[in-house]
Amino acid sequence: MSVFHEIRFPFPVSVGATGGPQRRTEIVPLLSGREQRNTSWADSRRRYDAGPGIRSLADIHTLLAFFEARRGPLHGFRFRDPFDNRSTAPDRAPEPTDQQLGTGDGSNAVFQLVKRYESGGESWTRTVTKPVEGSLRIALDGVETENLSVDWTSGLVTLDTPPSSGVSVTAGFAFDVPVRFEQDRLDLALDQPGAAAAHSIPLIELKP
Repeated sequence: MSVFHEIRFPFPVSVGATGGPQRRTEIVPLLSGREQRNTSWADSRRRYDAGPGIRSLADIHTLLAFFEARRGPLHGFRFRDPFDNRSTAPDRAPEPTDQQLGTGDGSNAVFQLVKRYESGGESWTRTVTKPVEGSLRIALDGVETENLSVDWTSGLVTLDTPPSSGVSVTAGFAFDVPVRFEQDRLDLALDQPGAAAAHSIPLIELKP
């Protein structure tokens, strides 16, 4: 049975990294030259190639242990997206007012972490299920509070007291992406004595 392992992929992926969101759009061309477009996915799904993080035989040793312990694609794990891993821009530290989680109603105390992407008057809201432990900051009407608990495995935040009606609940945080190996094999290469590489390690996002 597959389970999720709360462990992060052990290599930083920076120079040479590839990956990002994928959408599934069905495009039907019409006889008039126009087209109809529909999507079968409500949310995007991210894919990555983690190969650029592997640079030595020691890295290969660590990768082999990580791959075998996950049973290849069987078990999921955390991955730090090198392009998008926090509630704000990549060059800024998270602030407690970065993302709107909801509005108090006097009874609800549980809020899901989300990240909203906005452009040109349109937006899409992403559910964040794997916040980085210790990174979360929460504010009520702009005033930061520590009277809460958080489930670092699901992104659910529980306030000690339900916020009053109309109170804005916001958050800032860093987060990982839940992924699995996309293939049942690793393709490794010995580039030269003492130097090895995994030219491609495809990873695919797991949806909640």
